[in-house]
Amino acid sequence: MLNKLSDTIYYLSHQDDKDRPTLGLICGDQFSLIIDSGNSTQHAQDFLLEIAKLDVPPVKYLVITHAHWDHFLGMNEFDATVIVNSQTNERLKEWKSYTFDDNSLQNCVNNNQMSAMCMKIIQDEISNRDRFKLRSPNMIFENTLTVDLGNKLCILEKIKSTHTDDSTIVYIPDEKVVFLADCVYGKTTNSLFHYKQSLLLPMIEDIQKYDAEMFLLGHESICDLNEMTQFWIELTAASEAVTSSSLEQAIESFKLENKREPNDDELFYIKAFVNDYIIQSKYALKNTTI
Repeated sequence: MLNKLSDTIYYLSHQDDKDRPTLGLICGDQFSLIIDSGNSTQHAQDFLLEIAKLDVPPVKYLVITHAHWDHFLGMNEFDATVIVNSQTNERLKEWKSYTFDDNSLQNCVNNNQMSAMCMKIIQDEISNRDRFKLRSPNMIFENTLTVDLGNKLCILEKIKSTHTDDSTIVYIPDEKVVFLADCVYGKTTNSLFHYKQSLLLPMIEDIQKYDAEMFLLGHESICDLNEMTQFWIELTAASEAVTSSSLEQAIESFKLENKREPNDDELFYIKAFVNDYIIQSKYALKNTTI
């Protein structure tokens, strides 16, 4: 069932058990635009069935926010102009070369090209896998793009992100709504979840320049401005406490600066920033020449 945010904005909620992210629908006077295509053909078809129940203008555009499989593998189901930034386009080229039979999928998992969860979703929710080939995007942009749906503008921007370096957000100015997808999350490298400290403040700045009151995230509930502001405060406080790969030192620094213990969320973020130092140290050591 689609959730109605306003008369012109709808979204299909994320489903953690199926690794399905939030999908968006923006409606103008002439056309509609979809944000992300889902993690499989089944996910996309479920979304299209819900859209068909609405009296909205035809879908003309599909924006893929970044090249993580759960956001684009449903792409082929949409008769729409697919829009991506240039970096996302380059990453999708690799996926276009894949074949999806069981042996090929297992090889991708063995080579760390996809997760075991991704393989299972593909096996369960993409039919005709022997003939499945990911389609190509139709419209490529570099930094920003404005799409007019008819009395409804959507501003697309490739922003700095702690999650991936090809993140696109979609801002609807007359509604003060922004679709962030996964851009505010951390990432996992070598089994360690981490937040890249150097990108945190640039990312927040990129997002906060938009006058937004509602924020839709890829794998969370919708957030209002107060909730999003609190998220930024906790992330920033956690980041400022971390100056090395020592978790104990970071926690003590947080307590000294804030005159209290970190809450559960802040402790999670502190550990993620510490993990980033650990990953950086390993990378530096690996690339040191004698």
